[in-house]
Amino acid sequence: METRLAAVYGMASAPTVTPEKTNQVTRKPYPNYKVIVLNDDFNTFQHVAECLMKYIPGMSGDLAWDLTNQVHYEGQAIVWVGPQEQAELYHEQLRRAGLTMAPLETA
Repeated sequence: METRLAAVYGMASAPTVTPEKTNQVTRKPYPNYKVIVLNDDFNTFQHVAECLMKYIPGMSGDLAWDLTNQVHYEGQAIVWVGPQEQAELYHEQLRRAGLTMAPLETA
């Protein structure tokens, strides 16, 4: 009987192989968000361009007019892409200024 018990216990005490631990951390960047202005029938070119220059950091007059034309002729333009918190701020500022805005979406 002792031999049988030793055989059973012997099988149970077989060494287990544990996978190696790694210190590697997978970092996933936060997504960027697109601020999109939509065409409408009530904002003037001048107002749209001025709002873009006022609320979007680093927006030049030439780029503002290019984007305003894109809004008019293509129906929409992505006017800024970046982190969510800033995107929400610019989106809200442009919306409050009367521009027609698409919902924020990830880039």
